[in-house]
Amino acid sequence: MTPGVAFVFPGQGSQVVGMGREFYDSEPVARTLFEQASQVLGYDVAALCLQGPAEKLNLTEYTQPALLTVSVVALRLLERAGLRPSAVAGHSLGEYTAVVAAGGLPFPDAVALVRKRGRYMQEAVEAGRGLVCALLGLERPIVTEICRAASAWGVVAPANFNAPGQIVIAGEKAAVEEAARLAKAKGCRRVIPLPVSVPVHTSLMQSAAKRLAVDVDLVPMQDLTVPLINNVEAKPICSAPDVRTSLVRQLSSSVLWEESVQGLVKMGIHTLVEVGPGKVLTGLAKRIAPELRLLNMHDRVSLASTVEALAAARP
Repeated sequence: MTPGVAFVFPGQGSQVVGMGREFYDSEPVARTLFEQASQVLGYDVAALCLQGPAEKLNLTEYTQPALLTVSVVALRLLERAGLRPSAVAGHSLGEYTAVVAAGGLPFPDAVALVRKRGRYMQEAVEAGRGLVCALLGLERPIVTEICRAASAWGVVAPANFNAPGQIVIAGEKAAVEEAARLAKAKGCRRVIPLPVSVPVHTSLMQSAAKRLAVDVDLVPMQDLTVPLINNVEAKPICSAPDVRTSLVRQLSSSVLWEESVQGLVKMGIHTLVEVGPGKVLTGLAKRIAPELRLLNMHDRVSLASTVEALAAARP
């Protein structure tokens, strides 16, 4: 375990065609993990990640196992270098990767579980009905009021409290579009539609959460070896029952990411390593807790620099 270091794992929106290519081409452990995922899912996960097409990769049912696989590849390479976190957290889907990192779920079981999660999410809301947007430059009370006003057009709610001035809203398309219009009238700097195919973390996911609960109860799960700061409450949890409850609840609840990062700081975390594709969580952490040392690990260069930085920090 590396004192004061937390690993955090990205969620949907961080996927990109080509993710994991350097590791797949150069690391046998990466190819093994891709093959394991392919055996579980019945299709070539490496081909989807490396070649796309993007339209398929961005479908929730495919995005989730793909992101989990690429993130676990990066995790295993850090572990091979002797690096272990003192705590973990993951953004939405990334919470499943965090549970794998903390020893709660074997990788093949996690792949199977997130495939079902993605499928249930996709089936809960028919294509074209939902919309997810990031609002930049508005504070929480204003966004909450905007969603309340726009709810006359349908379901819309804050889905992710990501960082000061960055809140994601999700729901039915007409209601989200009305909320976006109201947000601009209130001074919102930018409204950014996100590449997420379903309105996760809203009440529209309650039917998916009920289906998922059955699978989460059946999958073998161990108590965690390090604390997980969960999405739903931004509290440290370790017991398998608490993890099961959290994984189900997060599907229809807001992601409290700002509080999660603050919670890690309160635990004594001074270094955050974003493990997996992209730098979304690194960017958010800069705004939430500027005092944190931030690293990210998604390719060979960042692997080498992260290992070097954390090795130098060891007592």
